[in-house]
Amino acid sequence: MLLVVGVYIVAGNLAGGAAAGGVGLAKGAVPAAYQPLVQKWGNLCPAINPALLAAQLYQESGFNPGARSPAKAQGIAQFIPGTWATHGVDGDGDGDRDVWDPDDAIPSAASYDCELAKYVKDVPGDVSANMLAAYNAGAYAVIRYGGVPPYRETRNYVKTITTLSKSFAAPVARVDPSRQAAGAIAYAQSKLGTPYLWGGTGTAAQSGRFDCSGLTQAAYDSVGIKLPRVANDQYNAGPHPARSELLPGDLVFFSHDPNDSRAIHHVGIYVGGGYMIDAPRTGAVIRFDPIDGGDYFGATRVTEDGAKALPTHV
Repeated sequence: MLLVVGVYIVAGNLAGGAAAGGVGLAKGAVPAAYQPLVQKWGNLCPAINPALLAAQLYQESGFNPGARSPAKAQGIAQFIPGTWATHGVDGDGDGDRDVWDPDDAIPSAASYDCELAKYVKDVPGDVSANMLAAYNAGAYAVIRYGGVPPYRETRNYVKTITTLSKSFAAPVARVDPSRQAAGAIAYAQSKLGTPYLWGGTGTAAQSGRFDCSGLTQAAYDSVGIKLPRVANDQYNAGPHPARSELLPGDLVFFSHDPNDSRAIHHVGIYVGGGYMIDAPRTGAVIRFDPIDGGDYFGATRVTEDGAKALPTHV
């Protein structure tokens, strides 16, 4: 089933109509093949923006146009057949509506979001939050309560997807430092000299050895933040500071494709001065390494809410 996910945050507020056109996508957060579509269709109506649409596609399929679910949801936006029959659009104007074609499915996702927004357009409050609540609880509940209804599930849903979308938006202001960063660094430092192990997560059966994302996962787990297992999903655990704005504790990423976060192949924990702690490769040990290599991709300032918002199935 199509889920509606993500709302961009600007200076602590939900971005609605006026701000939507100015939302930029974070570097490489959307695969290059889909970025123009997401940027274009993410501005279809005031209730959505490109970061919201990007978060939706990531949540649903991890940007996989061939994705299928046990509930028979299909394609990059995970429409079920009945919903597609009603809401699918011919986004590329080629005469058909193909749920497996991102040129149709991405515009259809945006169009469906905007239709939901129309149902609750006269309700007070933020149009994007009301749209998301309408998807989760139904438009009648939003109208009845004059905004996001007081249902725990619905309010958690709006908060979760709002947080997730921040990972897909280029920051427009300073990104606050993580409170847990120092503890994560301390954990990584305690593992210096440990031999690398492909697939290692530090278990006793693995003699406490790690690979790159296993180390970063364990470091943040030590301070109560649960990160996904693989590096390219860890990239979405918070907003993305620029290279000049790095702080100790940020995760730094390296990719085979400078325009695609799904091609990330390595991650480390930034410690300052242009260096990170990382588990580099088979035959090496956990150590300090410079970050300024040719495949440096970007960074993430991990937040607890950002990590909690990540889907577990992509």
